[in-house]
Amino acid sequence: MIIILKPDADKEQTALLKGKLKALGFELHESRGINSFLWGIVGDTSIIDPDYLMANDIVKDVKRIQEPYKTANRKMHPEDTVIDIAGKKIGGGHFQVIAGPCSIETEEQIVKVAQDVEASGAGLLRGGAFKPRTSPYSFQGLQNDGLKLLLEAKAATKLPVVTEIMTPEHLELFNNVDVVQVGARNMQNFQLLKALGKCNKTVLLKRGLANTLEELVMSAEYIMAGGNESVILCERGIRTFETSMRNTLDISAIPMLRSMTHLPIVVDPSHAAGIRWMVEPLALAAIAAGADGLMIEVHNDPAAALCDGPQSMTPEGFDKLMVKIRDTVKFFGKTMD
Repeated sequence: MIIILKPDADKEQTALLKGKLKALGFELHESRGINSFLWGIVGDTSIIDPDYLMANDIVKDVKRIQEPYKTANRKMHPEDTVIDIAGKKIGGGHFQVIAGPCSIETEEQIVKVAQDVEASGAGLLRGGAFKPRTSPYSFQGLQNDGLKLLLEAKAATKLPVVTEIMTPEHLELFNNVDVVQVGARNMQNFQLLKALGKCNKTVLLKRGLANTLEELVMSAEYIMAGGNESVILCERGIRTFETSMRNTLDISAIPMLRSMTHLPIVVDPSHAAGIRWMVEPLALAAIAAGADGLMIEVHNDPAAALCDGPQSMTPEGFDKLMVKIRDTVKFFGKTMD
């Protein structure tokens, strides 16, 4: 349920009504926009008569929410959320590109790639230290050592960093990581989501290979219900009957998510197709569809990459793509800052 308060609502009456609702066992989430002041009421709202609420002079309107997600719901928060990551804003007209290798392999590799993507205009650096792989015999990442190398690249470039977490037990290792990524395989790892809800890190939540958009937003709700509302959604392709590419990028997910939630939306064209030459058209299509950012894999020697070489761009190719990205972002009225 959403309670829309009048702009000039009396503070004493507001506090009194808030106290009554909390006494009934409800949680209240406040959202104050430019022209609106809302309360999102979480709990069994069937016991509340909307007329009881409307009888309060400070209440402008009352709306019931049918969707199971509350805090992430656009009805609760009509304006787009803008997330500031160490000075890099995303959402609400702010566009960011996250770039870097799938896996951190050596100090030289991650630092060089970091410097290259920074020079091309990327706002954040990605790099995998812990790698969930389908095969137990595949490269699993450098893990703790990889995190240390990622932070060295961060120090060398001052770029905020994004890396994937596998388990709640690793959270203390991520103290100096700016954005914690939840991979597609862990989208419904609810214990991990609950733990991330109690931390103060921005979370980049990837859609599962076979999950619906509502399930994705519900996973975001797990994090937000714990108190952490700094969540970015990521469309990275879903598994379909098509076999000519790794996954199928669901472009339609972008406008649909935009109607469902106020959270920023990032698209990962590298994992979507798994094919290097497809990254550019998918990236530009994502911008046109309304994405707030892109996550692109870049490796200084894709042919020798220990993970996802076929989909990784070279620094030179990424530099050329960034020219087109900047022009397209500008054309659609967003800014890259």
